[in-house]
Amino acid sequence: MNKNRLEAFSDGVLAIVITIMVLELHVPAEPTWPALLHELPTLLSYLLSFIYVGIYWNNHHHMLHLAGRINGGVLWANLHLLFWLSLIPFTTRWMNDTGLAEVPVLVYGLNLLLAAIAYYILKTTLIRQQGRGGALDQAMGQDWKGKGSPALYIAGMGLSLVNPLLGIAAYTVVAAIWLIPDRRVERFIAHM
Repeated sequence: MNKNRLEAFSDGVLAIVITIMVLELHVPAEPTWPALLHELPTLLSYLLSFIYVGIYWNNHHHMLHLAGRINGGVLWANLHLLFWLSLIPFTTRWMNDTGLAEVPVLVYGLNLLLAAIAYYILKTTLIRQQGRGGALDQAMGQDWKGKGSPALYIAGMGLSLVNPLLGIAAYTVVAAIWLIPDRRVERFIAHM
């Protein structure tokens, strides 16, 4: 199967996820700096979630660029990833509405963990479709970010039971790690 429809559908879903998140933002009750400052935690959690969706969109794009053709397994693995990403607005809103309470922060981390697992499943499904030694397999290499992120999410979930802000800090560290440009795919394409 051709991958163009998969890419277009995925882009559309992620655009809707971002739209839902921004529609969840509320303007301050008063036109003052203190009122805006009161909304700062909500804006920061939106920023973190927006960055996560952007990271997945970017890496999804790179990964599919190296995918030749796709099959039904890839379609289902992609839907699995999109399902967990589509829950980010819900878990973000729950964190905000509860003032970053421990259970919502833990569930936010669980959402991020399950999205990471789904991404890994999609990646391995694409590699299996191409065969070991294919373009994607070669470009991904050891993938230390992909292997280390779940451990940091689990640590963040545990830390959120101690102090929810520590959980948020761990999730932010994972996002920061992924924000560092990963040039594996670009280098691989340049040397093709």
